[in-house]
Amino acid sequence: MKNQLYAITDSQLMPDEKLFAGVTAALKGGCKYVQYRDKSGDEKKRLNDAKKLLELCNQYNANLIINDDVQLAHQTNAQGVHLGQDDGDVTKARELLGDTAIIGVTCHDSLELAEKAIADGATYIAFGRFFSSNTKPDARPAPLTLLTEARAKFPNTMIAAIGGITTENAHHVLAAGADMIAVCHSLFAADDITAQTQKFITL
Repeated sequence: MKNQLYAITDSQLMPDEKLFAGVTAALKGGCKYVQYRDKSGDEKKRLNDAKKLLELCNQYNANLIINDDVQLAHQTNAQGVHLGQDDGDVTKARELLGDTAIIGVTCHDSLELAEKAIADGATYIAFGRFFSSNTKPDARPAPLTLLTEARAKFPNTMIAAIGGITTENAHHVLAAGADMIAVCHSLFAADDITAQTQKFITL
């Protein structure tokens, strides 16, 4: 997972068929990690979306991570799940999804939360936001030095950076110690998503 683009979907930005078109374009560009994020309560839609996205990801040897829903990840046999601080227990998720599942945890701006996530069995830890974010404008900011501290403290754990990352500022989080750059709006709102994916990957 070193130096990877981590594409996060947005149900508002990508309604209906735009979701699949956008993800397909990112996969064509070489993206290997896609997070399905849909906060709606429509369980049938979410199940159908996740199944279709998994098929697409499998076609491109990519990984589908389900946001905040361990049961949906289990139902669909997705490659993993991403958990916020209030979205379930990492240990239980690991028990349900198995040893090879990718489990990520939101750690905001806290090394303590990261330490707990790793102890509980997380595959990667996610920090942010680092820049102004369209997706989560109210998320509290995190300093770039946090990534450097986390890299030194957790040398064997993958670190994802999230929040307002663009092709113009991504080099800052990578230089500070991030392994993965998680992007939503700056990727899926692009005119040419495949070309934008390739731009991010070359960083």
